[in-house]
Order: sequence, then C-alpha cells, then structure tokens
Amino acid sequence: MCGIAGFVLREGVAEHAAVRLMCDQIRHRGPDDEGYYVDGPCALGIRRLSVIDLDTGHQPIANEDGTLSVVLNGEIYNYRELRQDLIARGHRFRTNSDTEVLVHLYEDAAEASIARLRGMFAFAIWDARRNELLLARDRFGKKPLYYALLPNGLWFGSELKCLHAARVSLDLDREALQLYLQLGYIPEPATPYRQVRKLTPGGWLAFPIRGDHREGCYWKLPASCGQAPPESEKQAALELRKLFDESVRLRMIADVPLGAFLSGGLDSASVVASMALQSSAPVKTFSIGFDEAGFNELPAAKLIAKKYKTEHHELIVRPDAVDLVPRIIRCFDEPFGDSSAIPTYIVSEFAAQHVKVVLTGDGGDELFCGYDSLFDADRARRFDRIPLVLRHALTAISDRLPYSTYGKNYLHMMGRADPMDRYFDLAYSQHAACEALLQKDWKRSGADGNFIHVPAGDQAGILSRVIQFQATTQLTGDMLVKVDRMSMAHSLEVRCPLLDHKLAEFAMRIPLAWNMKNGRGKQLLRSALAERLPAELLRLPKKGFAVPLAHWFRGSLRSFLRDHLTSRSFLNRGIVSEMILMRLLDEHDRKRRDHNHVLWMLLMLELWFREFATPSAPVSQYGIRRAAHV
Repeated sequence: MCGIAGFVLREGVAEHAAVRLMCDQIRHRGPDDEGYYVDGPCALGIRRLSVIDLDTGHQPIANEDGTLSVVLNGEIYNYRELRQDLIARGHRFRTNSDTEVLVHLYEDAAEASIARLRGMFAFAIWDARRNELLLARDRFGKKPLYYALLPNGLWFGSELKCLHAARVSLDLDREALQLYLQLGYIPEPATPYRQVRKLTPGGWLAFPIRGDHREGCYWKLPASCGQAPPESEKQAALELRKLFDESVRLRMIADVPLGAFLSGGLDSASVVASMALQSSAPVKTFSIGFDEAGFNELPAAKLIAKKYKTEHHELIVRPDAVDLVPRIIRCFDEPFGDSSAIPTYIVSEFAAQHVKVVLTGDGGDELFCGYDSLFDADRARRFDRIPLVLRHALTAISDRLPYSTYGKNYLHMMGRADPMDRYFDLAYSQHAACEALLQKDWKRSGADGNFIHVPAGDQAGILSRVIQFQATTQLTGDMLVKVDRMSMAHSLEVRCPLLDHKLAEFAMRIPLAWNMKNGRGKQLLRSALAERLPAELLRLPKKGFAVPLAHWFRGSLRSFLRDHLTSRSFLNRGIVSEMILMRLLDEHDRKRRDHNHVLWMLLMLELWFREFATPSAPVSQYGIRRAAHV
C-alpha cells in the first residue's frame, strides 16, 4: 500500500521539489520508502509501504527501454499469473514486484489492459512516447485518486492534501456540501472543491499534453439478478464458498505479518475462519468493544477467536476517544459524517502495533442484502397501492404539521411518489431533521429531493435499485473512504476479500429470495459458511460497527458538541436555523428524540470548516490557498 502524487504540464518543465512536497503530505501512507520520476513536463512521486518484494520493489518502475514509468497505490493479486503470461510473450522483468506488470501490460494494450487486473489499486503511467499520462482506479474504488484538470495541466494525488500542497486553487463546491448534508459523505465523483474530482471507480483517464483528455470505464457492477442465476441454492452455496476461499487466499499473499479485524459479525468471522483453514500459523485477530453493552461485540468476537485458536487482541473504547476527532478530520480532508470512523481509527492503530496488513469483512452487507434498510424499502412497497393523488395529499398534510409532531416524518415518507425517495427517508435518519434545520440555500433543489441518480433496476424494481446504490455510491463514498483513511493514518494496509470483483459478479446473480429470508439478509452466505462458525454466533442479531454517540452526546461529549454548534463561527455560516438547532440539542439532551446522526454530521462539518477553510470569510467566498493558482 502506498500514496501517489504527480502532475503533467501543458507547457514548461516539471520541478522535483514540487512533486516531493506533494508526497510529503502523505508520508503516513508509505513510511518505508519514497521515489520520484521527473522528466520534461511530467513528475510522478510515491510514498511506499513495503508489503510485496521488499528488496527490489522500489517505485517508480519503468519498462525495458524506460519509455514508460508507473507509480502504484495498492495490490495486484493476480500479478504472478500475469507475470508468467507476459514473460512467455517476451517481456523482461527486473523485479518481483506486482507493480512491474502494469508497464508491460500497458505496452501490449494501453488502457484496455486494466480489465485484466484483479486487485485494489490506483495508479499513474507516464508514456514518454505519446507524452500522455494514464490514471486508473480499481473497480470498487478501494484506493482513492483525486485529480484537478486545469487549463495548464493535470494534478493528481491519493489525498486532497497533495493538491493543497501543489497550491491548486480550491474553491468550495456548495452542491457537494449539500450532498454531504443529505448523506453524511460526498459521493463520487464530487469533492468539496469545484476544481477537483475523484476518478470514478472502474474508470480511467488519459491526459495528453496536446489535445483533449479521454475517459473510459472498464467495469461496472452488474445489475442485481441481471444474469442467469445458478441452477440451485445448494449449487450456489458451494460455488460461493469456493470463490470466497479463493478471494481470501489471494489476499493472504504478503512478505510481511498480516492479521484480520474481527468484529464478531458474520462477515469478519467468515474471513477469519477461511484464513485459519488456509494458514499453518495462528491468525492474528484484532477486536474493539465498548462499556455500553448494546454496542459491545467482544463476546461474539471471542467465540470465533476461541474456535480457531487465533492470536487474539482486544481493546475497550471509552468516551475519551473523542480527543481523536481533530486528528480524524485531518485524515479525511473533506467532511465525513460516519461516526464509526472513531472505532476504525482505534482498531487500525491497535493492529498496526502488530502487523502491516489486515483482512476485513467489508462488503458483505452490500453484496448479500445485509442491511435492514433493504427490508424497510421492501415493506414500504405497499404504499405504492395508495393512489398518487392521495399520496400528494399526505405530503401536503405532513408539510403543514409542526416539526415536533410525532408521525410527521412517517406521513411524509408514505406520500413519496418515487420508492427510491422513500428508501432515502428510511435509511438516512438525518433527512427529516435536515429538512427542518437547513436554511433554504443549503437544501437540495428538486421536486422530490431525489439527489442521487440511481438507474432503474430490472424486474426486481426498487430492491435492485437499492442494492445498486448500496454497493456503489454508498460503499465507495462512505465505507471504503472510512477504512482507507483510518487505516492508512497508521500505515496499515486493509484488504477486503468480499469485494473481489469475481465474487461480486457472482453475488449479483443470486436471486434476492435466496438472500432475503425470514426477515434476515445474507442467507446464502450464511448457508455457504455456517458449518465453519459457532452456532451461537449465527443466532446473534446484527449490530453493525457503531459507537454509542447518543450516550456520549449527553455525557462526556456534551460540552464539546455545544461549544462548536452553538458558536458564532458555526451559526454565522448561514447553514442552519439557530432556533431549530437549539430545539434538536434540547430534544436530544432530554431523550425525547435521538438526533446523534445529524448532530455528529454538523459537528464534523464545522470542524472541517475550521481546519480547511478561512474562518472569517462567508461560506460563499471560501477558498483554500486562493492566493496561488496553478
């Protein structure tokens, strides 16, 4: 795992000091080594975390005649297979690194070669013959890649810090921040800044010095049930277990110590079980818990640790963990409202004391129908039977009710014309509060507030659309951002077996009825792997990786929260109604309603403004390093 950065100029000569400064900002992503390529208009840089080929894997890596140079963040899991094929076709290798296969694949097929890769990656290849830079990102967007396409060149980096250091003019994108206030994160390809985009997962961008840039997509997640399903549930379970074990095996390839995050849920427990069955040494496992019983999964984690005799490590997280919040803000570089970043940061710091690589169970809920909100969307389909004119009447009635009226939000959800809007109301609890709280200029425009484009699904309708949203926009914008930033803050590489693209393509072929049974999701995954897991663990209800924020906001974190959200600094930004905000704080304090999601989201936004924007300027005029434009 590494961090990469660089730029290509339309005119002029690149400076070594400039790319080095960009890479200095992401030293945490690669503390083991650094490397640079600077020639003519192009500069590439890397900070390397050495995991594979410790001795000869120094980057950038060139092809045989030096006309191609590459920097890679990530891992190519099928590099040995690709290497053998390339050698048979006459290519010569100087290293044992997975990175070197990229330049040789490019020699043969340019951007068309990306589809042959199996892994998590973001890379840049400079082609000195064509005077062209190629950027590419893995299928799910596990590895980040930001870029600024400007009249005088292109700048890129693994984190926004790199572009700050390059003194790219960064003016805030109000629409992106509006999306944050709806979702709690900024979805692809938007960023907080108008000049900067995120490279689309499964996509590539080619930037020539002369002429227009080109963009393409080499992979998209298939539609749910979009292909012929397996012949039977039993056959599907056998095939799923085979693909799952293969995916785990590939991600255990490393020249450094590795372990696993173990939350106590089905997904991480299954990964640990597969690792243990394929390893001759005890698996190192890492778990964290809370004093609050409803959030503590340590007993469940111990079940699997005991069964497979893992080298188990655990830690209790207490409210003083909120001291980490300013550090967490700096890790993200953009507003990020998922409070599970706190335990992810802590467990990453904990694991990094023992290993360099961990495997996780991320992706199981998205691919195998694990979220309760999917069932909520399914149950809400009954409202489609209500005549549209009556639904409009319900919405009108809801809009006229006072904010504090119980049932107002449910009535509004019932009246939604688009089932996807109903899903957002049900899945994102901050929606109703934001509708009342936000000032007019900070609300998303649109008749129904359908702020995310979700392509129409197949015959499964709303469920297919929700699965697509969860497995693309939500997964990439929330879960994978959280895991990448929190782990790389501690120079820890995280691998996600459940997000292998071959396994994901198979998951999309599974009929929904095989996954969704008796009010529970992931039933086929459970069937495929149940015999490996303790029966007691399989009976436990789903908890998720959450923190007891509601409790903390009434206790140790109460003053911190109020000091920021009731400050003139925040209120003068003109984002929220002061009266409604005070009401939300009071309702939460008195336990009348739980507003922890929206309060945390607003707190993260204010801390981000203070860290990355000029505090004295009106929101509409914010600009980072406005004095120096590139």
